Amino acid sequence: MMKDTNERNVRKRKQGGHTDGADGEALLRADRFTNVPKVSHSSLTKEERAELVKQAEAESREAEKLASAHERGPVGRWWVRLQSGPNKISLGMAIVALGVVYGDIGTSPLYTMQTFLNGQGGLVNANREAVLGVLSLVFWSITLITTVKYVFIAMRIDNHGEGGIFALYSLIRKYGRWLVFPAMLGGAAFLADSVLTPAVSISSAVEGLETLPALESLFTQNKELTLMITVVIIVGLFCVQSHGTESIGKVFGSVVMVWFTFLAVVGLVNLSQDWSVFAALNPVYGVRFLFSPHNAAGIAVMGTVFLSTTGAEALYSDMGHVGRGNIYFTWPFIKVALVLCYFGQGAWMLNHWDDEAYDHLHGLNPFFEMMTPSVRCIAVVLSVTAGVIASQALITGAFTMVSEATRLDWMPHLQVRYPARTRGQLYIPVVNIVLCVSTLAVLALFRDSEHISAAYGLALTVTMITTTVLLAVYIWHKVSKVWSMVFLVVFLAIQTMFFVASMAKFLHGGWFTMLLTLAILFVMVTWNDGTKIERAQRRHMRPKDFLPTLDKLHGDNHIPFFADNIVYLTSDSEMKRLDTDIFFSIFADHPKRARAWWALSVETTDQPFTREYSVESFGTDYLFRIKMRLGFKVSQSIPAYLHQIMHDLEHTGELPQQKSIYPKVDADPGIGTIKYVLVHKALMPESKVSRRGALSLSVKYAIRHMAGSAVKWFGLAPYNPLIEVQPLFVPTNRPPKLKRTAE
Repeated sequence: MMKDTNERNVRKRKQGGHTDGADGEALLRADRFTNVPKVSHSSLTKEERAELVKQAEAESREAEKLASAHERGPVGRWWVRLQSGPNKISLGMAIVALGVVYGDIGTSPLYTMQTFLNGQGGLVNANREAVLGVLSLVFWSITLITTVKYVFIAMRIDNHGEGGIFALYSLIRKYGRWLVFPAMLGGAAFLADSVLTPAVSISSAVEGLETLPALESLFTQNKELTLMITVVIIVGLFCVQSHGTESIGKVFGSVVMVWFTFLAVVGLVNLSQDWSVFAALNPVYGVRFLFSPHNAAGIAVMGTVFLSTTGAEALYSDMGHVGRGNIYFTWPFIKVALVLCYFGQGAWMLNHWDDEAYDHLHGLNPFFEMMTPSVRCIAVVLSVTAGVIASQALITGAFTMVSEATRLDWMPHLQVRYPARTRGQLYIPVVNIVLCVSTLAVLALFRDSEHISAAYGLALTVTMITTTVLLAVYIWHKVSKVWSMVFLVVFLAIQTMFFVASMAKFLHGGWFTMLLTLAILFVMVTWNDGTKIERAQRRHMRPKDFLPTLDKLHGDNHIPFFADNIVYLTSDSEMKRLDTDIFFSIFADHPKRARAWWALSVETTDQPFTREYSVESFGTDYLFRIKMRLGFKVSQSIPAYLHQIMHDLEHTGELPQQKSIYPKVDADPGIGTIKYVLVHKALMPESKVSRRGALSLSVKYAIRHMAGSAVKWFGLAPYNPLIEVQPLFVPTNRPPKLKRTAE
């Protein structure tokens, strides 16, 4: 009897350790010693249910308001309709909008007029004609570029609430394949300037400490102190990004409200000394000064004027974070404050342009000089905070841009987190690290804001030009061909002038942003080309082609099991056929026999808490095609969800039981062992592909190696999946055959 028992156990071990009945009890309850993720009995957490209830109540209240709108007057009906549409206004999100959207444009008064004086050769050359001329150019640039182009036109063109050049491209790419180039170029330039914004905004604000009499000796003795403070602030800013821009925005929003109020007040105080500067509202002063001999900088003065509009593109990109209506609601306050501050600086310059005390003052900044020393202390503190906020606007914009580029397959799939309640609030760890390191590199290279500003803005002019082209295409097809041409001619002329003027910065640091732009563009182009080549060779097999072979392998007892379950992670969403990559992986080298093979893809939905899956078994009990649909707020805990699916299929009888008697790290004796497989492609030396194609694939694989595979994106980091490399089945060159010779 003992002999029979031993023989039975041997047979069980040969079959993979799976038994039925009483003998199938686990020898060790592994869950006593491990702590692995499991799914709960509910498809929603307590917090998610509460949030959905809150959303439902809010929707119900809006519906009631809309239903009762006919009982109100015209204003009441208009307000109810506004609050029920995409332009609805929320006081809380309006404050977030102040903190997230306007940071970059809010710091422009710190350095725009300072740069103008440097170009003029000092305050002594800033006579009335020059001051009124530059104020006129600044006012009309803000009005035409920021207000008309971005606030009134661009922000009405969104892709499911998302703004930015990539979202715009997604709307119009069907109108021409050539549109991919301006979209890539503009996005790359925006990301390049995102690196410089934190450096120039924060460093220029911190340098305001040097203007305080009490700290003058301290900064004179410690030349690197300003740089050190800037580095500390920048590192701290990037460290808090993982908490989400909504919580950051609420704090920053209150500060920004104070900041812009401060700008307006100090501007008004100085305007009271000379209200005549409002003559600059006449555009004739700007045009006349542009071609006047009193313009020492020539056409390059437009590069300085452009600094007053640098936050416009970020405003469009951050639209998805706060909503269009909240930007419409807050922009008038922002613009009035900016105009008052600029014109206040102009009034101060007119009152002091002949003051000999300022003739040889190095780094004269009208913004700080127009205040008394006591007020200047407050200005420095607020400006440093505003510099941090300016950086935040570009960082959040960069996250959005990279997320959009990933959806377009222009960049690798990176781990994305949604730390806040709305989809627009996202955080990409890899991008955060790259931006932080790059910003610190800019500080190390340029050292201070004067040299950084020499490089700043050049790349952003490229983004504005490409956005204009894409907007014109949208207007051409969706609105009117006539208005499209008017829009293109007017704004392309203005922004081309900005670009030509900014090219004067090229040798003084602009080369850095252009080089960075080309590097990012190279990544996008090569990743896109490589993806196209890979997809062009993707093949699918019909069930009648792969089922007989898999059925034979499944029942072949001469081959030991590679694992009880082999799970292939794929981006292929095809449910009725099988990707040849998976089929040949099963039979590569030594056939990977399993009790069940799984092909798993994950789709991220636009709803926050979706948790769904669908199954295709091809009429078998050993091959399953799984598609998970997870909401954008749902953590991609693939192992836990897969165990649930396996138990569901066991319960319905679609999957044979896989009880295991031996302990496993996943602590689930009801499911057999699982091996995850991720298939990567590789280009073979004999592959018949163009030089550009080969370069694109090589660069794509190198980027994937540095950025990491999709393992973390699938939520599988601790599970050590098998990374398998297969040749890319493009046509191959046939080398001439060998000729046999005698020794």
